[in-house]
Amino acid sequence: MSGDLIAFGDPADWSSRSIDIETAKKWGFTRSEYKGEVVRVFNYKNLSGRVVAQKVRFKGKDFRFVGNTKECGLFGMHLWRDGGKRVVVTEGEIDAMSVSKAQNHKWPVVSIPTGAQGAKKALQKNLDWLQKFEEVVLMFDMDEPGQAAIEECVTLFAPGTCKVAKLPLKDANEMIKDDQYKELIDCIWEAKTYRPDGIVGVDDILDDVLKPVEWGLPWCFDPLTQATYGRRWGEIAGLGAGTGVGKTDFLTQQIAFDIEELQQKVGVVFLEQKPVETSKRIAGKIAGKMFHLPEGEWDPEELKRAVADLRGKLFMYDNFGQTDWDIVKVQIRYMAVSLGCRIIYLDHLTALADTGDEKGSLEQIMKEMAMLAEELNIHITYVSHLTTPDGKPHEEGGRVTIRHFKGSRAIGFWSYFMFGMERDQQAEDEEERQTTTFRVLKDRYTGQSTGLTFKLKYDRQSGRLSVKDDDDFHNKGDDEDIDTEDGGDF
Repeated sequence: MSGDLIAFGDPADWSSRSIDIETAKKWGFTRSEYKGEVVRVFNYKNLSGRVVAQKVRFKGKDFRFVGNTKECGLFGMHLWRDGGKRVVVTEGEIDAMSVSKAQNHKWPVVSIPTGAQGAKKALQKNLDWLQKFEEVVLMFDMDEPGQAAIEECVTLFAPGTCKVAKLPLKDANEMIKDDQYKELIDCIWEAKTYRPDGIVGVDDILDDVLKPVEWGLPWCFDPLTQATYGRRWGEIAGLGAGTGVGKTDFLTQQIAFDIEELQQKVGVVFLEQKPVETSKRIAGKIAGKMFHLPEGEWDPEELKRAVADLRGKLFMYDNFGQTDWDIVKVQIRYMAVSLGCRIIYLDHLTALADTGDEKGSLEQIMKEMAMLAEELNIHITYVSHLTTPDGKPHEEGGRVTIRHFKGSRAIGFWSYFMFGMERDQQAEDEEERQTTTFRVLKDRYTGQSTGLTFKLKYDRQSGRLSVKDDDDFHNKGDDEDIDTEDGGDF
């Protein structure tokens, strides 16, 4: 025995950890004394069966390694022949002994000497021995350090040879302490071949693939629902129009529809409109009254009844003029996670851009917004301001194209749908002044509705928009300006 090693002591069970005497003898787990203190000893042997190092456990979960740690391999390597069908690797010695006990000590299992923080280095050192097995099953602790260590260690092995076991409890020892022996064995057999995040096979998503395709949430206008098959969670849609063309009317009517007809909770981030006005406008869409104007045929009781429909369903960001995206995205997350709002409206995107680098900042904002929608499984509709067109101004009915959106390359790349609204506010004919063309500029879902339009008429008494004369979509041809400002497809 090396002078650095302490007296081996005798094999001893550990009842509080469900380790019996048979397991202790198999694994050379002993109880001894060190400087007058009772300690538990994990004896590390080389492949010749000679003890070369010891991990000594003191009271209070304090550990100390003694002996020749450079010669120290994986805990338990000496118990098994080289190679075979499968070897399980745990994060700690007690876990390895637990798995061994569950398998009646018949099948190979070893442990990392230094825990999660030294896992990759320990496996690298013993990679030749591990690669002699057809499968290596990593059964690390289910806490954050253990799972992070798995991400590091799986890269050591050839594709298809490394599997990852998932446990319902923290670790293997917790499983046998809870008398879940069968479940622990099942976790070994059910271990999944490791894939990097984002890689899935058909088997992984088969149930979802076989589900019938369903319509998404409807829009407030039926032609738009029919053309887009509704709104799906995880998508973002953009709306662009000139100043005063009717973006706010469209959004508030859509919000009222979501709340009243669909009974959805809605989150609203209007950066240039105070929540009081927003609430009155949305309540007005429900009641058919112009509550936000100082004149009109309505009384306070009508307003009170309409606002009551919004309680518990409408949540707004109250910080007028605050245009920091890092703050706004926190508000969106809070609305979705804490308040249960799965439909979000943002007006307007352009205000969030960095004036010093509008293009670059919009690219980052669009990317983060799209990822946020997918992560939280919500739907976001945003408004974008437009650049000045070369021809007829948008306020005089000039056609909206994708290239008119500020930051069009990023907007076009990340948006599932893009819409434009066109209205000639200067037309001599009253009906023409109150008629808006609603245009689909981009349809990522099917591509079939790109270029389609329908007409909306505005009722000055109720403040509501409606499809003109039950107008359906008309095919105006694909958007000839589908290129972005930077050129290229998206």
